[in-house]
Amino acid sequence: MKIEDILKSTVPLDNSKKIILNVLYTQNIITENFNEILKPHDISGEQYNVLRILRGQKGNPANMWTIQERMLAKTSNTTRLVDKLLLKELVTRKVCPENRRKIEVLITPKGLEVLEELDPKVIAHDQYFSKNLNSEEIDQLNHLLEKYRNK
Repeated sequence: MKIEDILKSTVPLDNSKKIILNVLYTQNIITENFNEILKPHDISGEQYNVLRILRGQKGNPANMWTIQERMLAKTSNTTRLVDKLLLKELVTRKVCPENRRKIEVLITPKGLEVLEELDPKVIAHDQYFSKNLNSEEIDQLNHLLEKYRNK
């Protein structure tokens, strides 16, 4: 369905505006669907992102700066996210012995279990949104989105 039909627009939209509206509308649909997957685990998309970053550390601690620079949403309050994950016992946090100003964060076994349970659901979610595209179209869409967002 065309974005004009979805939004019930009565005025013609120029192509630049249609791109923005299509991307925003698509992002909202993907995010709503993804949040439904996360809901039973009582974590947000940003908290999930932190857990994935920490799992990627393969048992090594990450400091707040490392987590922040790898976040999808750069405006996320990393300290607040880690605090919430700490309360849920999905991460641990301690002061670095070599540099007392540095905080080290590790994913807990419970956090790894949550990710392990979510992995197949997230894969299915990703595949669901790609199902109408062939591999060439997926490559092309990725290329175009990367080209579009790079200034």
